[in-house]
Amino acid sequence: MQKLVIASNNPGKLREIKVLLAGLNIEAVPQSAFNVPEAEEPHENFMDNALSKARQASRCSGLPAIADDSGICVEVLNGGPGALSARYAGEPKSDERNNLKLLQVLHAATNRRAYYHCVMALVRHPDDPQPLVAEGSWHGEILHEPRGENGFGYDPLFYVPELGKTAAELPLEVKNEISHRGTALKKLVAMLQTAHNE
Repeated sequence: MQKLVIASNNPGKLREIKVLLAGLNIEAVPQSAFNVPEAEEPHENFMDNALSKARQASRCSGLPAIADDSGICVEVLNGGPGALSARYAGEPKSDERNNLKLLQVLHAATNRRAYYHCVMALVRHPDDPQPLVAEGSWHGEILHEPRGENGFGYDPLFYVPELGKTAAELPLEVKNEISHRGTALKKLVAMLQTAHNE
């Protein structure tokens, strides 16, 4: 079994990624097991932030590492808050304050279309010149008030019209099947399997 570090301290992300990796012969360990500090996310795009987090976790642990950077992209905000989603309402990070700020910013908006986007990066070692990178998006719209108790981040506001539910009203297995993170990780797993078979 190969050991892999998940470069995140977010309990929701850790739970989702571990479930998605469960079918592989991989032991996924959170970066906290190696005392990896939370990485800076100085970039304004998902790709550079994901790579930065994966490289740091790999450097500190001496193991391959997987990281994702994801966020909500709102049409009328020109794709914002995007890569700044986790800190949209400032420090310290707070899902509740982020959701409140988004509702305030969109209070008069009639176009509420939005999508979650995720970039998932895997490095075999800290200076890996060819990291595996996969992306996924999940389209929906922003409600006027939160609904549901599951998930994290903007899930209580993210409404999926074809299901008639918010992301926070979905069971984890359903969310993982269709979400931005689930899509990106499935693509990444397929890349891993291809690389393993070559």
